[in-house]
Amino acid sequence: MQHVHIIGIGGTFMGGLAAIAQEAGFKVSGCDAKMYPPMSTQLADLGIAVHEGFDAEQLNEFPADVYVVGNVAKRGMPVIEAILNRGLPYVSGPQWLAENVLHGRWVLGVAGTHGKTTTASMLAWVLEYAGLAPGFLIGGIPQNFGISARLPQAPKADPASRSPFFVIEADEYDTAFFDKRSKFVHYRPRTAILNNLEYDHADIFPNLAAIQTQFHHLVRTIPGQGLIVCNGREESLQTVLAQGCWTPVENFGSAEGWQAGEPDGNGAFDVLHHGQTVGRIGWQLLGEHNRLNALAVIAAARHAGVSIQVACEALSQFQNVKRRMEVKGCVRGITVYDDFAHHPTAIATTVAGLRQKVGSAHIIAVLEPRSNTMKLGSMKAALPESLAEADQVFCYGGGVEWDVAAALAPLGSKLYTGNDFDAFVQSILSNAKSGDHILVMSNGGFGGIHQKLLDGLAE
Repeated sequence: MQHVHIIGIGGTFMGGLAAIAQEAGFKVSGCDAKMYPPMSTQLADLGIAVHEGFDAEQLNEFPADVYVVGNVAKRGMPVIEAILNRGLPYVSGPQWLAENVLHGRWVLGVAGTHGKTTTASMLAWVLEYAGLAPGFLIGGIPQNFGISARLPQAPKADPASRSPFFVIEADEYDTAFFDKRSKFVHYRPRTAILNNLEYDHADIFPNLAAIQTQFHHLVRTIPGQGLIVCNGREESLQTVLAQGCWTPVENFGSAEGWQAGEPDGNGAFDVLHHGQTVGRIGWQLLGEHNRLNALAVIAAARHAGVSIQVACEALSQFQNVKRRMEVKGCVRGITVYDDFAHHPTAIATTVAGLRQKVGSAHIIAVLEPRSNTMKLGSMKAALPESLAEADQVFCYGGGVEWDVAAALAPLGSKLYTGNDFDAFVQSILSNAKSGDHILVMSNGGFGGIHQKLLDGLAE
């Protein structure tokens, strides 16, 4: 049994890769600095050994056949220096996945600045509902599955075989310290969703054009018999395709392609194709962004052989992803939500979605600017507008080097900032009243703030 040791196993991508590797028959171990749910829980449930830290001594504890290196790993880390000095075999996570899992499969890749996890989860669920039993690797845990990753399974129509389909969240972030291409160039999808494209990842991309170049590298890998499902509203994506495209394109969100009708009071909406109503989805998901995600999924699933009607039926039973407007609890009439939003556009969309749900009720937005882009302050000027629909804003400044209070000053009296975590939590508790909605937004564990708020409210 070949042994793989994963450097940076706590990330959503690498944790999912660990689950797939174990399912494929590899012995799996890994290391990371900090672990938090949902990945920590998933790895513990799988019985995968996790070493805390990036020290070199772990190479003696886990003498692996190959070391799979996540993009959290950097030169100077003792474990990386030891791997290089000893001449041990190493490979990036995306390359390992491409060579050991994706090769020869029908890959459906979901790319974009926002919505990759939700859209990939929807797509995997639609294929599952249709009996196609896809494999998937998603940067979150779809509640329809309860896991973030698996190998293709046996389809209903042919139980003696494995499904050819694999759904993957196609991330534009760089691959590894030794491979600065975007992860998605390794995946070679046959069906690709291009959801949207904005400037992000300021730690590795100098401008939007640099990200567009990577997206065009992805476009160059999609076969002529494949399909690109593209957001027709995004000029930045049209610019990418104008650089050269050799694959049929179906647009969504625009008149020439797939459109969503206006939702009724329960959130149900019609699906239109070239102006004709072709289906209807009834679900509880909030916001226009999720309706656009659904359109992209229907088009991609149709390319894989799923009818529009079956796709609509499946989406009507979609349960969303953990950490996407997930209700963590309700105490004394105060509801606490957890959401992964960390880019200004995603923050604005999330707050607007909650506003649509709760009407005039009091929304307390709680933000941890934790992503690499946020820590650099590249997007700080856009934050006040993104939080404008909230009634109160609490922003934790303990993890950044820029002045959070100054950047968010346009929010005026509804803003509270703090660098002392315990005092920050107490301030939220002091302001919360029955009927309020506390929306916590972070792409990390945020010090377990959700449970601390629920426990504090209970006291």
